[in-house]
Amino acid sequence: MERIDCVVIGAGLVGLAAARALAISGRDVVVLEAEGTIGTGVSSRNSEVIHAGMYYPAGSLKARLCVAGNRMVREFAVMHGVPLKMTGKLIVATDKAEEQALAGILARGKANGVEGLAPIPASEAMAMEPLLSCTAALFSPATGIIDTHGLMLALQGDAEEHGAVLAFRSPVLGGAIREDSVEIQVGGDDPSHFLARTVIIAAGLASCRVARSLGLPGVPTEYLCKGNYFTLTGRMPFQHLVYPVPVAAGLGVHYTLDMAGRGRFGPDVEWIDHEDYVVDPSRADQFYGAIRRYWPSLPDKSLEPAYAGIRPKIQGPDEPAKDFMVHGPKDHGVPGVVALYGIESPGLTSCLALAEMVRELAA
Repeated sequence: MERIDCVVIGAGLVGLAAARALAISGRDVVVLEAEGTIGTGVSSRNSEVIHAGMYYPAGSLKARLCVAGNRMVREFAVMHGVPLKMTGKLIVATDKAEEQALAGILARGKANGVEGLAPIPASEAMAMEPLLSCTAALFSPATGIIDTHGLMLALQGDAEEHGAVLAFRSPVLGGAIREDSVEIQVGGDDPSHFLARTVIIAAGLASCRVARSLGLPGVPTEYLCKGNYFTLTGRMPFQHLVYPVPVAAGLGVHYTLDMAGRGRFGPDVEWIDHEDYVVDPSRADQFYGAIRRYWPSLPDKSLEPAYAGIRPKIQGPDEPAKDFMVHGPKDHGVPGVVALYGIESPGLTSCLALAEMVRELAA
């Protein structure tokens, strides 16, 4: 069989960033993507927010890679002309219990080294956003929004400039672990069968399934957690991103902007057993109550279904949140394989930092 130096499975943000890092380091890289273009899954169905890193336990991969990745993505965007707006974010409390949660977020942010995160009085937050209602707030100047597709195109361009090759409509059907390589069977338009010295599994929702199909040990159980988004009709209420305190399995129904200045709310939390991207209009009923905690004057019938994304969770509905899982040879015992599981938010922000971690593990 043909031998290939390095295969990256998945052409989303993390896969493209990993391919770029490996190609720049001199590796011969082939990217296998099941779909017909880059980033059709998790990477294209999110809030497009560059996070600062205040939500995650100190020392966790999510905390470390988000804080480092925030700076890396901002620098990369400026150097490559990727549209980016550092809008800043208000995290707001609306009662005493939420104020205590806000204090915990601030403490984690300080422990994680989040840039510029600070508490502000409710009066200052409401002066910044006159339609806002809150009892206390944090302001994060290091939070912003980015053109995700533009970021992926720039990563792809860098990877290809350094010799990486992308193969679309090339789903991985299975394979086997060999002594010094991984056997991979690829389907699609141009079926093939080859041996790879190094394999990076960055397939988003499919990472666990792909890893099992290759015979990799230690694969976690995957869960699908859908997040629905609604757009706002009429005038946009806020200039900054506005977040409530987090809820179980998510960051709460928050307000974000896209690069054109249009506002949207979401995502909510909906556990599902199969991929489904249809937004049920009736879920808006839950959105109105959540949003009116911090925007009481939200008009009736002003929310319209937008889109949905799915978080690749590695914990179930009643389990505590888990960290990113990046398994290298020391974790699963297979030389040359790096598998990424549970890369949900802040995966976008962390993509370049994750790529450096992958490059080191694959060295």
